[in-house]
Parts: sequence; structure tokens; C-alpha cells
Amino acid sequence: MKVCRQSLCLLAALLVFFCHNALAQTQHTINGTVTDATTRQALPGVTVSVKGANAGGVTNQNGEFSVRTTQRLPMTLVFSYVGYKPVEQTVTDPSVSVNVQLTSTEILGQEVVVSANRTAQSILDAPVSIEKLDSRTIKASPAPTFYDALANMKGVELSTQSLTFKSVNTRGFNSNGNTRMLQLIDGMDNQAPGLNFSVGNIVGITELDMDNVEVLPGAASALYGPNALNGIVLLNSKSPFQYQGLSANIKSGILSDGGRSKGTTGYYDVAVRYAKAINDKFAFKVNLGYIKADDWQAYDDRDQSLLNGYDLKSGNRSNPGYNGVNIYGDETNVNMYQGLKGTAFTPGNPLSDGILAISGATGGLITPQQIYQAFMPDSARSFVSRTGYNERDLADYETKNLKANVALHYKFNTNLELLAQGSYGTGTTVYTGADRYSIKNFRMGQYKIELRADNFYVRAYTTQERSGDSYAVGTLGQGINEAWSPSREKWFPEYFGNYATQGFGTFATTFQQALQGGQSPAQAFATATAAAKNGSPAFHMAAREFADQDRLMPGTQGFKDAADKIKSKPIPGDANGVGARFMDKTNLYQGEFMYNFKNQISFMELMVGGNYRVYALNSDKTLFALDDNGDEFRINEYGGYVQVGKKLLEDNLKLSAALRYDKNENFEGQFSPRLSAVYTFLKNHNVRASFQTGFRIPHCQDQYIDLLTPQARLLGGLPFLRERYGLNGPNVFSLESIQAGAPKQYNFREFKPEKVEAFEIGYKALISSKLLIDAYVYTNTFKNFNGSQVLVKVTPAGQEVYSVPVNFEKNIKSWGWALGLDYRLPSNFTFGGNVSYNRLLDEESLGGFQAMYNTPRYRYNINFGNRNIARSNFGFNVSWRWQEAFVWSSSFVGPLVRVNNLGEMPAIGALDAQVSYLFVQPKITLKIGGANLTGNKYIQSWGNPTVGTQAYASIGYNL
Repeated sequence: MKVCRQSLCLLAALLVFFCHNALAQTQHTINGTVTDATTRQALPGVTVSVKGANAGGVTNQNGEFSVRTTQRLPMTLVFSYVGYKPVEQTVTDPSVSVNVQLTSTEILGQEVVVSANRTAQSILDAPVSIEKLDSRTIKASPAPTFYDALANMKGVELSTQSLTFKSVNTRGFNSNGNTRMLQLIDGMDNQAPGLNFSVGNIVGITELDMDNVEVLPGAASALYGPNALNGIVLLNSKSPFQYQGLSANIKSGILSDGGRSKGTTGYYDVAVRYAKAINDKFAFKVNLGYIKADDWQAYDDRDQSLLNGYDLKSGNRSNPGYNGVNIYGDETNVNMYQGLKGTAFTPGNPLSDGILAISGATGGLITPQQIYQAFMPDSARSFVSRTGYNERDLADYETKNLKANVALHYKFNTNLELLAQGSYGTGTTVYTGADRYSIKNFRMGQYKIELRADNFYVRAYTTQERSGDSYAVGTLGQGINEAWSPSREKWFPEYFGNYATQGFGTFATTFQQALQGGQSPAQAFATATAAAKNGSPAFHMAAREFADQDRLMPGTQGFKDAADKIKSKPIPGDANGVGARFMDKTNLYQGEFMYNFKNQISFMELMVGGNYRVYALNSDKTLFALDDNGDEFRINEYGGYVQVGKKLLEDNLKLSAALRYDKNENFEGQFSPRLSAVYTFLKNHNVRASFQTGFRIPHCQDQYIDLLTPQARLLGGLPFLRERYGLNGPNVFSLESIQAGAPKQYNFREFKPEKVEAFEIGYKALISSKLLIDAYVYTNTFKNFNGSQVLVKVTPAGQEVYSVPVNFEKNIKSWGWALGLDYRLPSNFTFGGNVSYNRLLDEESLGGFQAMYNTPRYRYNINFGNRNIARSNFGFNVSWRWQEAFVWSSSFVGPLVRVNNLGEMPAIGALDAQVSYLFVQPKITLKIGGANLTGNKYIQSWGNPTVGTQAYASIGYNL
């Protein structure tokens, strides 16, 4: 921890330096108010800046502002607010109150963003692609929540795993629980530390406190560090100085899908926010939000086993090896042919004696082996699986989410602010990984302290994850089966014995009848074989009914008792039974800083920053490997960056370059450069080009997991784990080589972080203040792409199966483009849309490697609306979103279903709409809307729930 102490000392020194520079300012004060020119109502949140200086402020709840500045008189104040025309006001006497009225309009391309360079700039001349939702757009979006509204952004995908858990992705390689996207909430990495991905907005910001959302598609590691491989999502909350008073919103509606246990159910969403500035120094805010509903359900019962010659198109429950997509417990299977073969010819049991008797009666003309094969399926078609349970009988669909946030802000002056913030979230939801996980009573907190100004920040924060009563749904189904009737000791022997008795009985009876009818032994054998084969479906059905006698059924006390016992026992269980509980209490600790030398250097931009991070793994010794002392590991990593920028050609050409270095204790250090250029012509036309890199350090589980599951032992990719389980020896083979009948020793390569090199060219322009155009084309080259390798270790005791993360040895390339158009029509009507295209290149060259691109080639959105029709306070917005069909690769509770393009996700088309009315004087807003109003129910990724129609109505105060 020596590096950690040095980092803390550096942060303290920087803190003293920053405070000294920020406090050494002399200021005088300008006061005033800002109102809406039409309604005469006060406008909170209006940005007030001093032209040509760094000073400024924001109006409070009453539209009042106070600006301190050292600028000489006369000076110019600039008033700007999203959706209003900017106004400039000259000030000659600071003692005279400045009163300004702003006129509402739909001016496109006026947003200010910070994600591109970590400093405020116009979205028009940003060096990379950026999508933004400001608070005004969020309120008008035809979506149940602001998080759902992200799906309307250009090139952005959502994967719905639950009503309250959606994963965001851009530019391909989509997954549930996306570890290639970085989500920051008020500057804090919002990942659950033990999972290394963000759990949607479960531990995030309520809609009342949401100021804006920025999405930066593509690589962004040069400024944001590890895991910003596919992009970043920045969620920023409202300041209690800028947005004061009480706000509240009550939303209620229905979820409707006829395939659920109960087709139509209600849902409830309540949020309250209170913020207060005690004076111009101290302010605080408190936020509470609560959501409750009966969740969307996953009920895909297609057969994904690929056993016995079936596939997703032809398979059904008549397949003895059936493995339904959202049926659990049926993953356990055995080859019946091999299971009985060893005992079929052993004298002393009825089956063996009967086979030997018939063989002897023919004088050995028909061998025991031939008789056995006559009434049994061949070895490739004799797989039998356990009878499974529907997900709705195992998962907790009573979704709920409680969010709480408290923040204290103190201003030393208008440019130096100290804040302490705590956010806490708890709830129940469902997540899709290699299994479906019921995330029950999950808890996570994020707590930070930060000192910031317009040119620097220093912050420290921690994320504390507690998995609560979470459990693996698929493992639970298997566990209930094993608790009632152990597979190897009871269920399969009963099934096989009953099938064999029926099969041999039919064969023997038909054989004797054929001989008595005058057929030769050979003819009788053929007749008996045909009868046994024809009876096979009925034999399987009867054998399953026999083995399933007194099976534990959902709703019974026996089922509940068995499920409760399994859910309380940590994965994978012990000698006394299977365990399904997911235990994780991992914490993350981070310190970071940024300093912009804009006050010291005027001829160019110079910015530096850095961070130090610690993961403290804690799964109560159930998920992660242990060190030599029997403790779980800690992971230390650090990084730093520098960025320079320069404007040339009368400020029309903007060049910037950034370089970042990151070091994780288990991997070599990583350099991430970025180069960009933006050329502005005809004032509002901008052409941009960039080269940037990204990388992803293997997450905590890819490094240290050590978990025995029913299918395989999951191991991290670090060398010491391979050695611990003897995987470097000559008796370890790839599963593919064994399946091909030519076992080949597997040789490990060095396990490295993923890297991507991204090129992008874009164009953004605002034409006649009415048409906003945004277009880009990009290419990505991924190196050391991370995937899972299944290995089989052959020992004298049998075979051991392992799943280990490895790097693909070849480069993987993709490319794509996107186009967005937004047009301001007369009377402030707006019409717009976007289309995006993403494609994986040279897919056939990947061989058997599953890159899991999981992205449609084409997707588009169309929207039409007006926030305030003819100043009547009525507003509406309508959007249509569509994406084409694509193939999803997954190892979700079964094989990789991409085989023969069987894992196809159908095309999606959905209509969303919302209407609103504002009662000005009481500050009440009414909304009625719905998502997927056409009722085209859909699934967004393999194994996930079916999404139907969501309709809602809300009443909000002081939104």
C-alpha cells in the first residue's frame, strides 16, 4: 500500500495548491432575476456567465442569481438555458439589479457537453460523437423513465433483463451486464464491484434529480481509463444551489403481456426531491425514489439443447434431452445408451438375463450387443435430461427499487465548492448471465467527498456492494431436482430401467411372435427392432412419468421448503446438497484528481489527471480464489493522463491529443493515446476526425473466480489458478478437439487486457438554426479479445471440465456508421430521426471462436413532437424505434446457441408516445403515455424476459 500512501500525499498537496489559487480572488457582486417572457414565471437553472471571464452562476428556484467577479466595468452577462434564446446584457453599475426575460424556442445544437474532453464545450464542435439528454428533453421524452429514453439515441442499444435492469451498449459486442461500457454517476464509477458492470439505474439518480445524460459511443480510455472500451454513459445530478425547493412525482400504470402468469398488472413509481440553499455558502438536497411492480417474465420454452438431433427450430418437449431456454433443472443430462451399456450384459439382472437368453436361443446368431442396440436409441440420440421448472416458479418477479440520496454542498466562493454525497439503493430484480440471477434484496451504496472548481477537482469515493438474498435461478432448479431425487443415484437409474424394461419387453414379445409366425431369426430380429424403435417416444414418456412420481411441484410446501434451503446455501453447495445463493460483499475505493491549467496557460489547453483504485474482493470465500493465507484477494490499479489542445487558423481548427497510462498489479501497463481534430467552417459546420484507443482489464471474476458449477469449474485466467488445478499439463484438451474426435493438448498464451484501436470521421452542422445534422463512420480493431475456453482434463478418476477466460489470437474488426437529423418546424414543432449500422468483419475467419457481437446491423428511430403547442402548455412526443433481426451468441444455461444461426433475435418495432399539460400557477404537470403501444412484444437478448406494453399516467409538482 506504499503507492496508495504516496497517492494520498499527492492528493493532499494538490488540494492545498488548488485551494490557495481559488481563494486568492477579489470579487464584487451583481444580482438579478430571470423570468420566462411568456408566462412571467421565474426560471431556475439558467446559466449566467461573465463574457470573457471564468465567473458565473445559476439562477435559484425563484429565478434569482448572484455573480461575483473581478471583471472591469462595463461587462457583459450572458444568460443561456436549454430551449430558450440566449440573451446578452451589459452591466455598468453592479449595484443595479439586472432583470432579464428569456423567450422559449427550439434551438438545436446548443447543448454544452463535458464528456469529450472533460471540459465544457459546444456539442457542435466536440471532437467525437456525443449524444445528450438534458433535463428538458428528459421531461418530454415518450418513455417511462429517462433510462428507457436512451434507446432513442443514435447508435445506442438497450438490453432489457428486468423492468428495472437494462444494460446500455454501443457499436457491437453487446452483452447482459456489459463490462465494456463505463457508467459514471456524478463522476463515480457506478459498477457493482464484484460484478464489474452497472446494474442499470438501480443505484443511481432519480428522474427528479437528473440534470443531464451524456453518452459517448466508442473507445474513451484515454481520458476515462479501463473498461471504457465500447463507450461511456455520464449521468449528472442537479445542484442544490441551482435547483431548489420541493419537487415530487407520482407515476402509476400497467404492464401488459398475455404470456405472463397474470397478463396485466400494475406498477408504481414515486419520487420526492427537496433542495435548499441556506445562504450563498451552504446548500443541501435529499432524494427518495421507489418503484414497485410485477416484473416482465421470461418464458421462452424453445429447446436449446441441440441434443438427439434436435435444434431450436425442431426441438420441443418431446425431445428426451429437452433443455428449454427459460426452463431450469433440465440442463442436467446423461447419455442413456452409455449409462446402461456397462450393466446390460452382466448376468444376474433381469435385463441382462433376458438379452443373453434371446441371444442363446439363436445360437449366437444375434449377439447381445445387437439386441441391446435394437431396443435402445443409438448413442448420438439417447440423451435424457431431467424435468425442469419454469422460471416464473423459481424467480422473484416482485421487482422493487428504493433509491436514496443526500448531498451537502459548501461554497468557499463562487468558484470553489466542497461537497459530500451519499447514494444508496436496494431492491429486487433479475439479471441474465451464464444463468438467470434473481437479484433479491440487493444493496449498494456510493459515498464521496469532492473539492471542485471550474478548473480542477479532487475526489475520493467508495462503492459498497451487498448481494443480499440473491440466487442463481437455474442452479435453484437443479438443486430442487437433486434434493428430491438425486440424478445419478436415483432419477436416471429409474428412468433408464423403466425405458429398458419397456423397450426390451416390446422387442422380446415381438421377436417371439415373429418366430412363431414362421419368420427366420434374422427376419424376426428386424421385425422386433422396428417395433421397439417405433415405441421409443412412448417409452420415453412413460419412463419420465415413472421417474417423476411424487416430484416436488410449485406451490406445495415441500417445494417451498426445498427451494428455501437451497436459496440459503452459497453456490455451489456442499456434500449435503446444491447451493444457489450468490454471495458478494466486494468494495471499491478510488481517489482521483484533474487539473486544467487554463488560468495559467492561455496559448493552449493543458490538462492532467490521475486515479488510484482498490478492489477488495469478498464473497465469504464462495466465488473467488483464496491466497496462501486463505483470504480473498485485493486488486490495486492506478493511472494518469495528460491532454493538450490548440486552436489554429483563427480558432477554426482545434487540435487535441491525450495520453493515458494505467497499471493493474496483475497485468502489464497500458498506454492509451488519442488524437483528434475539428475544423469549423461557415460558422456552424464542423468536420471531425479522431484516432483513439480503449482497453479493458479483465474484470474481477475473469481474474479470480474459482467456482464449481454443475457444468464446469469456472476459473479466472491468472497463471496461478491454471497451476493450482494442473491445467498446464499434457492431459488437458480443448472441448472442440474432443468433440471432433481428435483430442488436442491446449497450450495457454499470456492472458492480457483487451485493446481496441478506433478511427472515426464525423460531420455535424446546424443549418439556418433549423436543421441539425450529425453523421459519422468508424472502424474498430480489437486485439487480445477476451472469450471463454472450455477445457477437459483427463485424470485416472475421469474427466474434469473447466471454463477459463483466454485471449483470441487474431484481431477482430468491425465498422459502422450513423446519421442523425433533427428539424425545427414552424410553431416549435420538431421532427427528427437517426439510423445506425454496425457490422462485424471477416466473421468466417474466426473459426470456432464466438466473438458474441450480438448487435443488429440496422436500427433507426423517428420522433415528432412539440413541448408547448402554441403556448397552450400542452405538449406531446411520439417516437418509433426499430431494429432488424440478428443472431445472439450466449452460453446461457446451455450451449452456445449461435450454432447454425439458431439463436436469432427477431426484429423489433415499437411505438412510444406521451402527452402532457402544465398548470402554470400550481406548478403541476400531468402526463399520459405508453411504451410499445402497438403491442409487438419482444425479447432484446437471449434468455431475457418478453417485453410487452407499458402504459402510465403521472402527476408532478414543480418539475
